[in-house]
Amino acid sequence: MKKVTALLAAGLTAAVGVASAADTITVVSWGGAYTKSQIEAYHKPWMAATGNSVISEDYNGGLSEVKAQVEAGNVKWDLVDVELSDAVRGCDEGLLEELSIDDMPAGADGTAAKDDFLPGTYTECAIASIVWSTIYAYDSTKITGDTPTTIADFFDTEKFPGKRGIRKNPKANLEMALMADGVAAGEVYEVLGTEEGIDRALAKLDSIKDDVVWWEAGAQPPQLLADGEVVMTTAYNGRIFNAVASEKKPFEIVWDGQVWDLDLWVMPKGAPNKEAAMDFLKYSTGTEALAAQASWISYGPARKSSSALVGSFHNQPDLKMDVHMPTAPANLTNALQNDFEFWADNQDQLNEQFNAWLAK
Repeated sequence: MKKVTALLAAGLTAAVGVASAADTITVVSWGGAYTKSQIEAYHKPWMAATGNSVISEDYNGGLSEVKAQVEAGNVKWDLVDVELSDAVRGCDEGLLEELSIDDMPAGADGTAAKDDFLPGTYTECAIASIVWSTIYAYDSTKITGDTPTTIADFFDTEKFPGKRGIRKNPKANLEMALMADGVAAGEVYEVLGTEEGIDRALAKLDSIKDDVVWWEAGAQPPQLLADGEVVMTTAYNGRIFNAVASEKKPFEIVWDGQVWDLDLWVMPKGAPNKEAAMDFLKYSTGTEALAAQASWISYGPARKSSSALVGSFHNQPDLKMDVHMPTAPANLTNALQNDFEFWADNQDQLNEQFNAWLAK
């Protein structure tokens, strides 16, 4: 962490451009431990360097609020942290400003941004910051003897009785359900692209529907586990890691069947503070800032040059972060990358089918 901090301090002048004095931008993200990691690694040092302010707001994902602001001609948000499928769809629908990778700073080693970012981590309207994953986790004090090790175990309420926490959204749930039902990770989207595949996934979810506690905000799953409301829950991997590292919760992550994805910055069309927001974007996607964020939460940096700077958890020198990343080799043995094109094309239809299933 000392190395990252020193690089941050040394690189502030170079990484941060000159924005107009005392600008205030509104940055929207997912709350909880994730937003805290952004505040510590991005907001605070950028505000200290520029004299500007950041208003941090939380949301639960999707494009509905961005779309409403843009269509009303009353845009309040300057930057929004979104999933890849929403970045693609928002760009296609004209809701987002174009963002050029060539405008982003070079890596700390001098590598041009377009070569430093991992493949597929930037688009016409979005620049990625992290690689994250939907996993499931359990409370090790509540499950004794045999413990869950596969995605199929999450759906086995006979072997592992108790409530399950699941995000109230089809994304990742349908994929996990199919993998639990025996579909190989590499064939999931081929199967899910058929009505029979959708029915199969919903049928698998139906098998535990009576035991499901639905969650919407990323901070909820660790709390559901801590309160004993569920014995297992799907969750964002970083939220579970932080509950363990910061709060000493007895939670265990099961990586089998993880669905990994990207989060990216986008700028709503007509953002009110575009110049300052661009300045923040450049800073927050720099090598050192991304490495600094990875010391606060177990999400992998989107830049190659950041990896070598990722060390220990910010206040625990002995807790090395690399093995807790979704991209650690041991965690990728049965993993699925979210197919952003599939979801960009099918999100609305699958939302309708999922909601109809929920209402049954």
